[in-house]
Amino acid sequence: MRKPRDPYTIDMFTGWTPPRVSVGFEPGSIPGKCLSSRISRAVAKALRDCGKDRATIAGQMSERLGTPVSTAMLDAYASEAKSDHNISVERLIALIHATGKTELLGFLADLFDLAVIPKRYENVIELALIEDHKREIEGRARYLQAKIRSAQ
Repeated sequence: MRKPRDPYTIDMFTGWTPPRVSVGFEPGSIPGKCLSSRISRAVAKALRDCGKDRATIAGQMSERLGTPVSTAMLDAYASEAKSDHNISVERLIALIHATGKTELLGFLADLFDLAVIPKRYENVIELALIEDHKREIEGRARYLQAKIRSAQ
């Protein structure tokens, strides 16, 4: 029988969810089957959610690229109806810089069943992979030791 929880002790895990480790939009927030539509929706979401107006974003992109980017271009990139105005990789990079919406990187990686993580987690992942490999080697060593013992 489980002992009742102490009502005076806080539960550290109530209402807490671990932070997202990977960079990207929330699952299901960029719906659609057609890739060009999904890209337009992702661009539109980044533009909408960044907190800057399109004129500011266009100006920052123009400065970074050294070529003019207009608000009309941003509107076209964000429009599913303008399928002949797809954003280039160079402009997408400038858009990410201008908006700060690295979720666009996660959106692209997700198309390949990959994830984008902040660099600070790289060592943690490598350590986990090393630990997994270590367990595999230890398991193989135990298996061989058992075979050797059974052969004697």
